[in-house]
Amino acid sequence: MKDQTLSRRNFIQQTRNGMLVATAFSMVPARAFGANDRLRIGIIGCGSRAYSSLIPEILQFAGEENVVISAVCDVWRQHREEAAAKVEAHFNTAPQAYVDYEELLAQPDLDAVVIATPEHQHTTMLEKAIQAGKDVYCEKPLAMNMAELNQAVDAVKASDRVVQMGTQLRSWPSFTGCRQVVREGQLGQVVKVMQVRNTYRPYWHDYIRPIKEEDTDWKRFLFNKEDRPFDADQHSTWYGYRDFTIGPIASMMAHFVDLIHYITGVGFPESAVCLANTYAWKDARTVPDSMHALLDYKQFMVSFCVAYGNGGGNSMRFFGTKGMLDATNWREPILSGEGSQDPDRVKEAHQVPDAEATPHMQNWLQCLRTRKKPHADIDAGYQHAVACILANEALLHKRQMVYHHETRSIQPA
Repeated sequence: MKDQTLSRRNFIQQTRNGMLVATAFSMVPARAFGANDRLRIGIIGCGSRAYSSLIPEILQFAGEENVVISAVCDVWRQHREEAAAKVEAHFNTAPQAYVDYEELLAQPDLDAVVIATPEHQHTTMLEKAIQAGKDVYCEKPLAMNMAELNQAVDAVKASDRVVQMGTQLRSWPSFTGCRQVVREGQLGQVVKVMQVRNTYRPYWHDYIRPIKEEDTDWKRFLFNKEDRPFDADQHSTWYGYRDFTIGPIASMMAHFVDLIHYITGVGFPESAVCLANTYAWKDARTVPDSMHALLDYKQFMVSFCVAYGNGGGNSMRFFGTKGMLDATNWREPILSGEGSQDPDRVKEAHQVPDAEATPHMQNWLQCLRTRKKPHADIDAGYQHAVACILANEALLHKRQMVYHHETRSIQPA
């Protein structure tokens, strides 16, 4: 079936005609604040990602950047209460706690929100936050399909809001150093990039929780998905169900392709093929335990492979005409002349020096005041989402799929 998403040209034309004004431009004005005003932040989705990483990162920089977490929201009582307790212990003031994220967004004195919910909720919540006049930090992947992706990106582009995507690896000093090495030409022409990420057990097994139906709002969790009887496993281990995620393509490959875009400067893949199946972990969950995607960026080929059942063989390498950048150790990438016969190849293997880089969360918090573009702005989010959706469409259609940049659509080759 042909993708019916709007092209940018059509979007602009329809906006001029007044057809999309209500959804894209009817936004609540953001609260004005000065350099000495404390910024108020809300957390939407208080699961392990928010509780273990995002909230602690905000707390780490809260004093330096003069921010406070004033509201938390989650459909599951335990997550909501745990997050509220962590925030209260730091600020000595309990945040407002919500089950309904739209009630949180209705707070007039809230400046920004962090969205750390399951993937199927990201685009709608991002749009609603933008319409409410809030700045946003949104976890990856940005979207699960092109229609939702284009609509959300258009809403952000039509606003003046600061949006940071949660692809935090591009803010690491080691990968910023890799970016300098590659863009200075030390690797020569990049011809191939490969990553293999294997573990013994699928990551979604780490999220099994004894959720009781009376402690959560099941319908709010389902969001825009088909109604069904309460299922504690789908609720807690949603990472393992295709209704709520596109699997390792999103959870792992999103970081990988975002790094490729950041380090090399390429924009969008032209086409992709993808295979996947379940070999070792056969259960009720619907995400495959093994997958392999190939993406053609025209300048070079990208290979991403993941398998569960054995944790050996992990690697991440950039191959160039002057050598190889081995980033298997993310903290200590190595540049060498391995595989090259170029007279100007890298002579001696050495660790890539770290480059100065502001931590990802702190960068966003600073941009809330400066109104500058953050490290992973909406354009970066759009690029990683296109790559992930393209690979997923290739898997679903069992054939090569092509991304058409002019129409912002994906079609069979």
